[in-house]
Amino acid sequence: MQQRHTLRRSALILALAAGTLALSACQGLSSPTVRFDREVNYGDAKAVELVTNEFGSTDLQMIAEKMTGGLLETGIFQGRPTVTISTVKNKTSEYIDTTNVMNSIQTALVKSGKVRFARSINEMQQGVDELQRQNQSGLYRQGSTAKMGQMTAAKYSMEGELTSIVKQSSATKDVYYKFTLKLFDVQEGTIEWQDEKEIRKTSKR
Repeated sequence: MQQRHTLRRSALILALAAGTLALSACQGLSSPTVRFDREVNYGDAKAVELVTNEFGSTDLQMIAEKMTGGLLETGIFQGRPTVTISTVKNKTSEYIDTTNVMNSIQTALVKSGKVRFARSINEMQQGVDELQRQNQSGLYRQGSTAKMGQMTAAKYSMEGELTSIVKQSSATKDVYYKFTLKLFDVQEGTIEWQDEKEIRKTSKR
């Protein structure tokens, strides 16, 4: 009797061990261990970027600094006029998010306290939607909603263009960028200010 009990107990232990091994094997198949061998470090966002000769963060920063400095030096922003950002054309062969360039220029100008920005064409619909929601949804207390027809129109419109010329031989690649920024008087249609930034980048094999 005791021998039979011992056999049953041994069989139960073996079954549990087999089940544990099977479960471990399944977990090993479904959840493999992932090792990351690449070391990641934070760098200086203002450091010169020389990874490739394509348009990069250093180019963006140089353009924004040149355009912002030129605009503020002119003294054209007397009385904190309102400006809107119009088109920014990318005429290079690269995909370049020109919105980033204009955002950097706009941020610096806003921080100067000398100019205000009205919503751009791309941002206008969001403003219209908010006005309609406040005035037509019936959700808000009377007198607390923003009134229709009270937006401040822009006195100036800012337009930019980025072009490039690429020359390449078997050993050398030369890329020339030129960013041009214009400030138009919306009412008169005249160019009140214009400047450009040139950048040349050369790489060798």
